[in-house]
Amino acid sequence: MIDCHAHLWDPSGGYPWIRPGSPHFTTFTVDDLAASGAGLELSGTILVEASRGDAGEILLLRDLRLRHPDLILGYVGNLNVHADLPPSSFRELMGETRPNGMRLGGASWEATPASARALIPVLADLGAALELNLHVDALRAAAEVAGRHPALTVIVDHLGNPANLLTGDVSGWREQVRRAARVPNVIMKISGLLTQQHGVPHKRVAELAGHAVESFGPDRCVVGSDWPICLPRGSRADSLRLSERGLAGLTADERARVLTATASRVYNLDGAG
Repeated sequence: MIDCHAHLWDPSGGYPWIRPGSPHFTTFTVDDLAASGAGLELSGTILVEASRGDAGEILLLRDLRLRHPDLILGYVGNLNVHADLPPSSFRELMGETRPNGMRLGGASWEATPASARALIPVLADLGAALELNLHVDALRAAAEVAGRHPALTVIVDHLGNPANLLTGDVSGWREQVRRAARVPNVIMKISGLLTQQHGVPHKRVAELAGHAVESFGPDRCVVGSDWPICLPRGSRADSLRLSERGLAGLTADERARVLTATASRVYNLDGAG
């Protein structure tokens, strides 16, 4: 299995969202990442930027991947922090750092920097994925940008951030899933479930993920633990097991494709330098 969503950080290096006293206010290292995967039969991990808030984070992630290629198969940088770069300079940065994708995050698509969105054609040209982590209408935005850039792989984090089933209505999310699934270059990442669906019976969470899997199919879904963000709610193993429960309706071959082959393809792991 490839875990397509994990983070590493040292709060002393930035990360303004990690407040003193938070359970996340501790350093998580490569050794911690390796220990958290013990016994899980992982073939590797995709590291995802953790909003350090500066352009240097991409160099940190690149160096971690280069130093630990058996553990870290690829990484996703932060597109927001490079919004001040003209496309030509951004293309040079991509050539130097060679991320497998770049993540754009914010409250909504409209709230992300327009100058960051202007860099998306470079990602399409270079074969790097665009990853979206939007609090509202992530699937709608993914479908629209993927439709405008057919060569671009658009990965939606955390099932598109549906509401917690105990407190919100997900009927609109279900319809957005169906619509986004019609756009062939949109990929669904089944991740973040322990945190976002805290308190929800796991059977109901699995049904939520199962709707996404049924809509997108095994060749357009991947899974991720969201470790160590998941830790206040459970271990990396707990998080991955919950994500995998959404695959219950698949055959063994389809399940294997979600857990390994699809991840390798959408993150271009075979062609990564």
